[in-house]
Amino acid sequence: MTVACGGFVGAGHPEALTAALERRFLMHQEPLALTLVYAAGQGDGKTRGLNHLAHAGLLRRVIGGHWGLCPQLGRLALAGEIEAYNFPQGVICHLFRDIAAGRPGCITQVGFGTFIDPAHGGGRLNATTTEELVERITLRGKSWLLYHAFPIHVGLIRATAADQFGNLVMDEEAVIGDVLSIAQAAHNHGGIVIAQVKRLLKTPAPPQQVRVPGRLVTHIVLAEEHEHWQTFAELYDPAFCSAAHAVPLPRSTPSTVGNPHAFIDARTIIAMRACDELQTGAIANLGIGLPEGIAVVAAERGLLSEVTLTLESGPIGGIPAGGLNFGASSYPEAIIDQASQFDFYDGGGLDFAALGAAQVDQHGNVNVSRFGTRFAGVGGFVNISQNARRLVFCGTLTTDGLEVAYADGKLRIIREGRIPKFVRQVEQVSFSGPLARNAGRDIIFVTERAVFRLQPEGLELIEVAPGIDVQRDVVEQMEFTPLMRTITQMTIHPVAAKDSESVA
Repeated sequence: MTVACGGFVGAGHPEALTAALERRFLMHQEPLALTLVYAAGQGDGKTRGLNHLAHAGLLRRVIGGHWGLCPQLGRLALAGEIEAYNFPQGVICHLFRDIAAGRPGCITQVGFGTFIDPAHGGGRLNATTTEELVERITLRGKSWLLYHAFPIHVGLIRATAADQFGNLVMDEEAVIGDVLSIAQAAHNHGGIVIAQVKRLLKTPAPPQQVRVPGRLVTHIVLAEEHEHWQTFAELYDPAFCSAAHAVPLPRSTPSTVGNPHAFIDARTIIAMRACDELQTGAIANLGIGLPEGIAVVAAERGLLSEVTLTLESGPIGGIPAGGLNFGASSYPEAIIDQASQFDFYDGGGLDFAALGAAQVDQHGNVNVSRFGTRFAGVGGFVNISQNARRLVFCGTLTTDGLEVAYADGKLRIIREGRIPKFVRQVEQVSFSGPLARNAGRDIIFVTERAVFRLQPEGLELIEVAPGIDVQRDVVEQMEFTPLMRTITQMTIHPVAAKDSESVA
């Protein structure tokens, strides 16, 4: 059977159901040879979420969007113990709808030029995986990717409550996710839909609030509290499902505004400089990890009333949460389903996006998915990076041991990282620099000590931080020499103007 599971990190994930499936397999050695398909990564990096299903024998094939929080699944994939595919998160969200509607698959341009493109591997993660699930096609004289549809037999979803008709409401959930499209896809293929809830309603649910009609639901499981946390970090935070109002600063965030003695580390420097690219009125997306800090800086600068921060999981407005709360937003203006959010993103609705970059090469290609024996996957990265109107990649110049200090208006490298992140050739292409160049897109790369812009000829160094030696601290820490013409001084102060002076 093919099992589709909903959720985003821990939000909306049916923990009681995946944990029960694991217990059944360990006790009875059944079911066997399942195909698991999911859009957003669901896990805590350890044992929860889809890590419950990471057992050889239980799974035959996995088709997933993000693998980083499910290291147990990643190990099975890299060892060749399962067939494994990595497709863009937004593509899988849309594929659920296409499967429900009986269409041949998802037709999109998302994935061109990356390792997901059938010309570069088709998203297959090991030699065990041989079937082509994505192909290039031509429609009306234009090239597209067709991600193949397949039957879904079981849908595992989660809601806050069910009424006596089985109608599901999600008033205390941080995300809506893919619950409706998963339920429709399973139902329309003669399958079953198992819904986890934390309470049963005594009266019928208001019809406008029903996210999944009871006619689509086969079984309802009343979960215990410890298996129905709102996220994998919070039992319940009302801010994640409360109406927007005057939004406070994120919790436990020391302010750097106007404080000359505040500690400013590499992550903060990058967030400050990347935040300079936000423009009034912009609709923006901030990726998981380092870009999360931009929300803090934007709040400190009083920009949250001037820009709208969104998450691919569905929240619009408010302050995106980080860590194992990622996917939730405090006091959002709205929360829509995940597929609809990606409709907006894929159509060019994002004015600005800031995403992480683990490796960057001389052509402007970016890798966020695979590093030696570690596999993280792309999640929503491909949809967002390929379609945002303005794109900023965030990451340190080197990693593994890097220590920096900012004092007296200058940045010092106390200890250099042992691994360069700007390499001659990335291990895996998650973002195609050449395609972005050909489309004339404005792409910049922000590090703690330097800023680069993607030009037709390659990567150009355009700014360096005060106190940084261009040759010693930048060029010699890269595996290639960037273009260097006019280099200006990078601003670090959190409230400094964006004007810069020439230093080379």
